[in-house]
Amino acid sequence: MTGVPASAAGGSSPAKQANPANLTQPAKGAHAADGSAVEASGAVEPTAATGPGTAARDAAGPDAGPDASGDGRAPRGGKLAAAAVNQASVWNIANLLTMLRLLLVPGFVALMLADGGYDPAWRSLAWAAFAIAMITDLFDGHLARTYNLVTDFGKIADPIADKAIMGAALICLSGLGDLPWWVTIVILGRELGITLLRFLVIRYGVIPASRGGKLKTLTQGVAVGMYVLALTGWLATLRWWVMAAAVVLTVVTGLDYVRQAVVLRRQGIAARRAASEETDA
Repeated sequence: MTGVPASAAGGSSPAKQANPANLTQPAKGAHAADGSAVEASGAVEPTAATGPGTAARDAAGPDAGPDASGDGRAPRGGKLAAAAVNQASVWNIANLLTMLRLLLVPGFVALMLADGGYDPAWRSLAWAAFAIAMITDLFDGHLARTYNLVTDFGKIADPIADKAIMGAALICLSGLGDLPWWVTIVILGRELGITLLRFLVIRYGVIPASRGGKLKTLTQGVAVGMYVLALTGWLATLRWWVMAAAVVLTVVTGLDYVRQAVVLRRQGIAARRAASEETDA
């Protein structure tokens, strides 16, 4: 009696009994025989893991947008709505604080020069206005970074607001004889120069405020605030040293901004040159 293999006789082999899932899955040989037709067609069979929407996206390609899938279609006019949201995002809390700081400038000047500029009570009120401006400067940057409220308007308006309140305070102090004019010239010359530099390279990108710049602003704020209060004794000596530190930070961070502007301009020119070469090709 000849032995007939169980597979040839129609019986179940041990391998198939051990793996019942093979009854529903095509064998590797079948893939080798007709799998080329499936690969050539590029069809993707939806499964429980992918779903029909994923299969549609895979068939449309990686660059397809939400409209390429059956379940992620964007509403009509979605791009216009997104543009409107981006326009409205300029009026966020961080930018409003920056605008408030700009409005405090004329009020500070009026309080600083009231009654000849030497009245301790008016100088205390001027210091309060100056302190509010400095505090809002710290908060608007923190809010913008924490809640993703950073805008090009904020990047430009924030340093302008800083320079406006700081320039008003320095000019008032030097005009009253409380601060040497050379300190005011060095600080304002640096601030105005960096602001002009920002606008000159804005076509290549925006130079954001750095940590060194924030430290410089804080040191300047403390020093100028101590001068606004018209302190005497050892506090007057202390404020001189704080102002000296502020002047050093002003010069160092100014040179760093110049370096960033040069790098940004070179990168922008290189990018435009590469884009022009690709267009010509």
